[in-house]
Amino acid sequence: MLDIFCRDKHGSAGALCPECIELLDYAMAKLVKCPFGEEKPSCARCTVHCYQPAMRARAQEVMKHAGPRMLKSHPILAARHMLHGVLRKPRQKSVK
Repeated sequence: MLDIFCRDKHGSAGALCPECIELLDYAMAKLVKCPFGEEKPSCARCTVHCYQPAMRARAQEVMKHAGPRMLKSHPILAARHMLHGVLRKPRQKSVK
């Protein structure tokens, strides 16, 4: 998604711009620290919102732009992404 967004919005040709690399690095760091691990739901359905508001807004901007375009350029990845969002539901944390 970042490749599509960066190419269309920032005019990158092949490599991501520094702004998009920053967002990618941030997202990867958050994924590594996610308490749900492999069972992570989509961020929109998650009970734990770990992104800072500014970074969350940037990620949403990328998804709004690139999501519809993925259907044309990467239909299988787009379908997997949508299916993942529907099937993965957050587990409730046990209260101790």
